[in-house]
Amino acid sequence: MIFTSDNAFGVAPEILDAIARANMGAVPSYGEDEITKRLQGRFAEIFEHEVAVFPVATGTAANALALATLTPPYGAVLCHEHAHVHVDECGAPEMFTGGAKLVGVSGAAAKLDPQALEAALATMPAGNVHNVQPTTLTVTQSTESGTVYTLGELRRLTGIAEGRGLAVHMDGARFANALVSLGCSPAEMTWKAGIDVLSFGATKNGALAAEAVVFFDPARAVDFAFRRKRAGHLFSKMRFVSAQLEAYLDDDLWLRNAAHANALAKRLADGLALVNSARLQAPVDANELFVRLPRGTLKRLREAGAGFHPWPMEGDDAENRTIRLVTSFATRGEDVDRLLQVVSS
Repeated sequence: MIFTSDNAFGVAPEILDAIARANMGAVPSYGEDEITKRLQGRFAEIFEHEVAVFPVATGTAANALALATLTPPYGAVLCHEHAHVHVDECGAPEMFTGGAKLVGVSGAAAKLDPQALEAALATMPAGNVHNVQPTTLTVTQSTESGTVYTLGELRRLTGIAEGRGLAVHMDGARFANALVSLGCSPAEMTWKAGIDVLSFGATKNGALAAEAVVFFDPARAVDFAFRRKRAGHLFSKMRFVSAQLEAYLDDDLWLRNAAHANALAKRLADGLALVNSARLQAPVDANELFVRLPRGTLKRLREAGAGFHPWPMEGDDAENRTIRLVTSFATRGEDVDRLLQVVSS
């Protein structure tokens, strides 16, 4: 019963097979191989738009390098106060931007509040040499609370950003889970909603170590190749990263994996909703759940072999604690049922 993270699980068999196929023979290095070249066309097809695509190995690299491309050292990146880029990337965005400031903005269930965003922007007037200049907005989809921005919510935020001349980045570490949740197209959730650059995640959804930075305006990517090289993410054997992304997109593997994870999260949420002592802390839109449970229940879960992360939240007390539960492409239905059985006992 492992619900610690979708990172805890292995690699989808289809992706392992693709890595093995890429291992045959000798090919040009540093992204000059045919697999990497094919990705440009494949992503353009998926997103119905001309794109510039750069494979990298980690989400932190994707986020930090994307933000560095959009933000000067004197700039400000506005993000949710609980965003991964703000609290979980060890200052990587600040380092790669050369010192740009990350400005945390409030909002329920880890979604940026439009009014709070406007208020934050009002404190940073354009052209005032005494304050950082807001240049970038970043949104997380799905969010750190497992919620998903609707298309309308995205458009409202990107409209505010556009009004101030900000570029918009999306941290899509769980992009596929959000996409399945909304039931829309990749284009509708990105460039049609005002997103300029996407960190496209695959690792959490079945890849070994494969992410991509996707620019919907290739002109914005003019220096990204140099930034990627300087950061150590231009791999000599790039084909092994690109092969994962190609297999991930092939035959809708990415959507099928995400649909499985989301369905089990809903099954878990529906079961927990029937337990009087359990309280879900946020809507369950994708594959993460945050639930407050009595200490005794948590003890029983640990004794039964369940893996989860404590996740302190406002309202926790001496008797009740919040934990995070995450389902994945490889989570088993019987593990969900067993966890619900323990919680209900």
